[in-house]
Amino acid sequence: MVAHFCLGFVVLAVLATAVADPDIKVVCAKDSVRVIWRVAPQFVPYAARFFLGSCMPSSWKVLPTGEGEAHFNYKFYDCKFTKQLKGKRIIYQNELSFRPQAKPMPVVFKYPIQCVQKRPEGRIPHFLNPGSGVSEGRSKLVFHMALLNEQLTGVSKTNVIPLGSFIPIWAAVEQKSHQPLVLLMDECVAASTPELEPGNQLYPIVGNHGCLLESKRGSSLFLPRYHSSAIILYLQSFKFGMGAEVYIHCNLIVWDGDYDKRRKACHVKDGSWELLDDPAQSSLCNCCNNSCSPRTKRATSWEPHRMHFNSVLGPVIIVDRPASMANESLVESDAAGSQLGGWRL
Repeated sequence: MVAHFCLGFVVLAVLATAVADPDIKVVCAKDSVRVIWRVAPQFVPYAARFFLGSCMPSSWKVLPTGEGEAHFNYKFYDCKFTKQLKGKRIIYQNELSFRPQAKPMPVVFKYPIQCVQKRPEGRIPHFLNPGSGVSEGRSKLVFHMALLNEQLTGVSKTNVIPLGSFIPIWAAVEQKSHQPLVLLMDECVAASTPELEPGNQLYPIVGNHGCLLESKRGSSLFLPRYHSSAIILYLQSFKFGMGAEVYIHCNLIVWDGDYDKRRKACHVKDGSWELLDDPAQSSLCNCCNNSCSPRTKRATSWEPHRMHFNSVLGPVIIVDRPASMANESLVESDAAGSQLGGWRL
């Protein structure tokens, strides 16, 4: 015990001098970062205890002076980099750390790493931010999903969401020459990747054909519609992927018939399930506590009046801090206004 204490004391004493002027070089590229961290000879025996996020050095050099150089060459999707969208900027963040002893012993030195890029123009419609999606489905229907601001007046200027606050998710379909259609969220899940892969950990949000499962666990709900072909999910943020990138995957469907157990939008209100578009028919939501798929086998033919498309929103980063602190990260820019590409809120 005494030996371990003395070792820790010596390491901390030596590090105190090094921290005053760390020799760290950072080179940011389009999709990667290169970091060179030169350390004093006393730290060379601890080469395996230097980290960039969750990654160990790509290579390690011992210089003729006895000093050591930790080289980190990684893509932004490695090492648990976080990606934040602020106005016209994309910010990748991580930190260098030195942990002389294994967990649960603490990190004794941290150094922030940040790479800032200008968001490419012309890749998405001007009224959408990188935390939104647009896709074209059958019959030339165009589906949209976007993260709205707190006032529900336009697209959000940040993708950083404090835990417990609300994530307003707007979805709509451009009907063009179609007769009026109703847009529904058939299923939505949260995942840590922009593409669903086998083995992904998923967090169910909407399931059982339009049942807002999150409304049972908190205060989430569907907001009253302003148009049949648009819907707003007022989702309370949750403890999934805290501090990391989270993507919302939704199966959107459009329908021109009557509501039934497989085509609906239901949420818990005042302790019971309620049908968003016609509370008088809320009995259609009774199956939300069991199963709303009475058929034993999947239909083999496409239903002519039911069209669907998978859409992805993200990344969203949920953080455990007050809303006032998160708002400080907002970048001032022109107001998005009250329209989203012709869709009035």
